[in-house]
Amino acid sequence: MKRAKSITDILTQKFKTVAFTGDWLKAIGEPALSGAWIIWGDSTNGKTRFALILAKYISQFAKVAYNSLEEGISPSFRKALVESDMADVDNFIVLDGEDTNELRTRLSKQRSPQVIINDSIQYLGINYTEYKQLRKDFPNKLFIFISHADGKYPEGRVAKKVRYDAFVKIRIEGYMAFPQSRFGGGEAYTIWEQGAADYWNKVKKEEK
Repeated sequence: MKRAKSITDILTQKFKTVAFTGDWLKAIGEPALSGAWIIWGDSTNGKTRFALILAKYISQFAKVAYNSLEEGISPSFRKALVESDMADVDNFIVLDGEDTNELRTRLSKQRSPQVIINDSIQYLGINYTEYKQLRKDFPNKLFIFISHADGKYPEGRVAKKVRYDAFVKIRIEGYMAFPQSRFGGGEAYTIWEQGAADYWNKVKKEEK
């Protein structure tokens, strides 16, 4: 049995967080790079672009792996890398659709990635028990899951449960990211200025 902790124990315990700044601080706060985050939205709204921009930023603090399950290493994914200006990003690797067994093997090695972005949770084919075990076995890793959307929420039973569990939840719509974070932040993040302006201007016109 683990020893129970007092309030003093918790208040004086030191947690390792990263010093996000600027728009990222406003959106997410100062997060720990462990646990789970989830990003979801409809197709062609900017999910992949946002995830790559986020990966580029986090790579300043830790090694990031992008597990391209849905698109694989394809022309469309290469286009996304170019549009997100990823060519010269250090501390970043792309995985060609690794399943959970392959991920476990990779993460068990020394100097393995600290942050793993899985695109998407539907293509990973993980159930909730497997998700919880993955987090338990690698407590110091951050797993970021990209999900399809069902209206305003992630699609599917597992993705919905992960949303409840995640430390950071980010809904994507119209090239805007709308975060909810246990680390602070909470302000919307613009993924692509022109795309966002076109989308939301159209929404306003339709609402009139």
